Amino acid sequence: MQQSYTLTCGSTADMPKEFFDERDIHYSSFHFTIDGQEYLDDLGQSMSFEAFYQKIKAGSMPITSQSNPDDYTKFFEPFLAQGQDILHLSFSSGLSGDYQSACIAQEILADQYPERQIVVIDTLGASSGYGLLVATAADMRDQGKPLEEVAKWVKDNRLNLHHWFFSTDLTHYQRGGRISATSAAIGGLLNICPLMNMNNEGKLIPRTKVRGKKKVIKAIVNEVKQHAQNGENYSGKCYISHSDCIKDAQEVAGLIEATFPNLDGNVQINSVGTVIGSHTGPGTVAVFFFGDERGE
Repeated sequence: MQQSYTLTCGSTADMPKEFFDERDIHYSSFHFTIDGQEYLDDLGQSMSFEAFYQKIKAGSMPITSQSNPDDYTKFFEPFLAQGQDILHLSFSSGLSGDYQSACIAQEILADQYPERQIVVIDTLGASSGYGLLVATAADMRDQGKPLEEVAKWVKDNRLNLHHWFFSTDLTHYQRGGRISATSAAIGGLLNICPLMNMNNEGKLIPRTKVRGKKKVIKAIVNEVKQHAQNGENYSGKCYISHSDCIKDAQEVAGLIEATFPNLDGNVQINSVGTVIGSHTGPGTVAVFFFGDERGE
């Protein structure tokens, strides 16, 4: 059923370009600067993910910037001019001002296109967890659900979308000042892998420190068992994103598929994009699934 609205999001949904093309979803690109040159966060087109993470491993420190209100005004306006309403799902307000930028653009364009509507929703999500919400919204749109119904579903269910992360490489965290040199050194010596998740404000929260990669992989899958809808009978989708550590992501995916036989398809593995990867560096694996409501 043809809908009279366009579904949009930000590049930080960390989904492949083919996904956006095939699903007719439009994205606004964040920006990043590395080695003195600015690039669009355009899903690995301007700079491949491999090249990006190699630069970080060599010591480069990227800087990121969100889409500003002017970017969003230019991004939204062509759809409105074509007679389309817009449902825009934004990157977590707990991590960025992206949501506010989209809201400012919404207000600017409301005066110019009073007959059209732009609905902007803070997903309180990031990376392929944000992408999983976008994909589900696209499924509903393709089933003929109206904009208002899809928007309400996203608002009602965004805190049921779990984000769990672990990192096996603390080097970039130390370079960026997120942890001290002493903590990084001790963590490296003891093979400490921090396990984190996204809370109900869309902020990334350290939860525990696990010693060793094998143990943290089991720990993250245990979190899925604890929080997923229907536990080990979970029948929804599961996405994983990784920052230049595909083998770790595949090991997590294999354990999840063995543990949850009723999954909706295989675990989908994506790359952490250049903006989120600017903050995590290499060595991060994130798991996303629907479950109980996220808390503090």
